[in-house]
Amino acid sequence: MRVFVTGATGLIGKRLTRRLIERGHEPVLLSRRPAGPDIVGHPADFIQGDPTLPGPWQGRAADCDAIINLAGEGVFNRRWSREFKARLHDSRVQSTEQCAAAISRYPIRADGTPRALINASAIGYYGPHGDEPLDESSPPGNDFLASICVDWERATEAAAKAGVRVVRTRIGIVLAREGGPLKLMLTPFKLGVGGPIGSGKQYMSWIHIEDIVGLLVFALETPTASGPMNGTAPEAVTNKQFGKSLGRALGRPSFMWTPGFMLKLMLGERGEIVTTGQNVVPKRALEWGYHFKFPKLDLALANILGNWPASGVA
Repeated sequence: MRVFVTGATGLIGKRLTRRLIERGHEPVLLSRRPAGPDIVGHPADFIQGDPTLPGPWQGRAADCDAIINLAGEGVFNRRWSREFKARLHDSRVQSTEQCAAAISRYPIRADGTPRALINASAIGYYGPHGDEPLDESSPPGNDFLASICVDWERATEAAAKAGVRVVRTRIGIVLAREGGPLKLMLTPFKLGVGGPIGSGKQYMSWIHIEDIVGLLVFALETPTASGPMNGTAPEAVTNKQFGKSLGRALGRPSFMWTPGFMLKLMLGERGEIVTTGQNVVPKRALEWGYHFKFPKLDLALANILGNWPASGVA
């Protein structure tokens, strides 16, 4: 299939592009700036454009069999001023609106099957819920991130009404060696000052980067997949459990407690993401037959960190 990808130069997008090529698909990558193979590490077809704005790129997207939309400003990129919160919202919602408009031009392929929009969302959709297990049927929360996710997912409705097959992937905490939250956690743990944050009881719904890429490709290639799909591993852990697993993987202690108020002083409103959490279950993915490569946290961390030095900061 020809697959149009936004956010292709991000943490998930780079791996996804490689996986699509390996599986014989033809990715077309959208970039705001002139780009080339060195950006994603392998040859690919690039087109320049802004996913939040209409433009010629939509013609190329409309000619593809599917769109995988990963566009969106990173929630930890800076402190949440009023302007940045608007950017967090608009970068997600407007890019989804433009992708939905593009693929709705020709919602049905030549063989009579629907085109597909695999759209990113986030487990922030559910809001803080303590230890309550949450699957795709659980209602949305009412905090800031939940409101973004609700609008984000609502922006796909135009494509669904046009006959496009839509999968909304609610992505959890992505664990990867080269970036994301795990990279930020490594330094304090390697220096022996890692440990639980806040109460340590808040749940962390994580996923190995190979599995989130696998889920996106699975959703693309499974004609019966549609609607919301949680992008998390089958077994969430508490923040305290996560710290112990990370300490074991690095051969470092994990008992240094970081008070929640201190984190909020450092991160502002963003700190609530770390001090609260959700226990999210990937019910749909399991029912549809996806097999996780890394269903357990210890296995995932051993895979990601196995070649890293046991001491020092890499």
